[in-house]
Amino acid sequence: MQEKIAELRRRRAVNALGGGAEKQEKHRQSGRLTARERVAALVDADSFEEVGQFATHRATLFGMADKVFAADGVITGAASVGGRLVHLASQDFTVAGGSAGETHSIKVAEIMQSSLKTGSPFVFINDSGGARVQEGIASLSGYGKVFHANVLLSGAVPQISLICGPCAGGAAYSPALTDFIIQTRQAQMFITGPQVIKQVTGESVTAEELGGPDAHMVHSGVIHFIADDDQHAIALCRKLLAFLPANNLEDPPLVEGDYLIEANPLLETLLPEESKQGYDVRTVIAAIVDDADFLEVQAGHAMNIVVGFARVCGASVGIVANQPSVKAGVLDIDASTKAARFIRFCNAFNIPLVTFVDVPGFMPGVEQEYGGIIRHGAKLLFAYSSATVPKITIILRKSYGGAYLAMCGKDLDADRVFAWPTAEIAVMGAEGAAEIVFRKEIGEADNPEQRRAELIASYRDTFSNPYVAAEQRLVDAVIEPALTRQHIAQALEYLRIKRVPRPHKKHGLIPL
Repeated sequence: MQEKIAELRRRRAVNALGGGAEKQEKHRQSGRLTARERVAALVDADSFEEVGQFATHRATLFGMADKVFAADGVITGAASVGGRLVHLASQDFTVAGGSAGETHSIKVAEIMQSSLKTGSPFVFINDSGGARVQEGIASLSGYGKVFHANVLLSGAVPQISLICGPCAGGAAYSPALTDFIIQTRQAQMFITGPQVIKQVTGESVTAEELGGPDAHMVHSGVIHFIADDDQHAIALCRKLLAFLPANNLEDPPLVEGDYLIEANPLLETLLPEESKQGYDVRTVIAAIVDDADFLEVQAGHAMNIVVGFARVCGASVGIVANQPSVKAGVLDIDASTKAARFIRFCNAFNIPLVTFVDVPGFMPGVEQEYGGIIRHGAKLLFAYSSATVPKITIILRKSYGGAYLAMCGKDLDADRVFAWPTAEIAVMGAEGAAEIVFRKEIGEADNPEQRRAELIASYRDTFSNPYVAAEQRLVDAVIEPALTRQHIAQALEYLRIKRVPRPHKKHGLIPL
């Protein structure tokens, strides 16, 4: 027995070295943790149970018959993170470049199935050179199994991808099918690399320009967080998981929170006197949520809208807010898509939505119209309308036209709509409305400019205030800014057991 135990320990020790001590050291010198070090950093101490440690490929062609790959290049298993169960996979770049062969991908797909069976989040740490070409179509078949599992898990358990190294070719589609992507500064992700692009299109681009984190945050909008390094990525992952329920049948975790809901006079000072002047809406959010703690999602993409997670009295909420300091907070194609996706995630996982509104409308222009602003803006309408979680809307300042509806107005089934006294709710701004309604009167006036100013003021006094909307029950209450947290906390408590029946159907058809 002792000899057999010694042999088991020897095999484990060999596997723990992945591609060998020399390759692991080279990997560390590149500023990255090894696959097992990443797992150890992510999970609670001594909680990881590895599955498939001795699995290996069955390929025989192209010199593969005699090659043994430790754990076939991917560590899979279950563990606890913050005391809660997760399932995970971590690709090992030191083993055949982390290449994904048939067994490699089957291991990943099987641990994803365990995630679904147990109703626990799935975390996939990507660091791979791509498909294992020696295995041919079998490696593609493995990818297909992972993609299929991604879709089965979608909306049932949270899925988080960490991109900690290369992620190229078909492999990039698995992260794209997950809920959140965290990419480190050392990683690149793309479907076709710079060399292929150069050959096919003649365009010259570096790997960083093409698939680095800045490219995917600012331009493509593919990723949700940028991490400085592996440790930062893991810290972001742990923080994100702390806001989320384990699955779609659970409520989000309730933690020891800030239960103080007294008036905050600071909120009365944050809006500029001039209604066209910008300000950072994140200062408003910070003054309302627990401990000013706000985990912003896709902070560098479509910055005219802000989305992210926070807590109110210890309970997780999803925040959506127009950002007046960027493009005046207008809704455009990217902002609509960014917000709609976030709203649908929150709804899938029972996270209440709190929306802060200061929006002048949808972005005008030929580029936006040709780009499909009608279709993309409709995503936002669809997402809010189909959401059955508690929906609380606070109108801070401007709320004009179709954007008033798109930011979860009462007619999109918002449960509570609160307005600050500074709110201007109208079909359009007073200046534009006056030009349409009073065009003839302005044209015939002895002093058109003076008359225009008078009529703009008259229109603003008549319509551009929260009281007309409140009289028509489109605003539930006009509130003092200092009491906003109190109103949100109370509404969340009253709406905690909200249930909304929906027509029986497979699913709605969001305008993709």
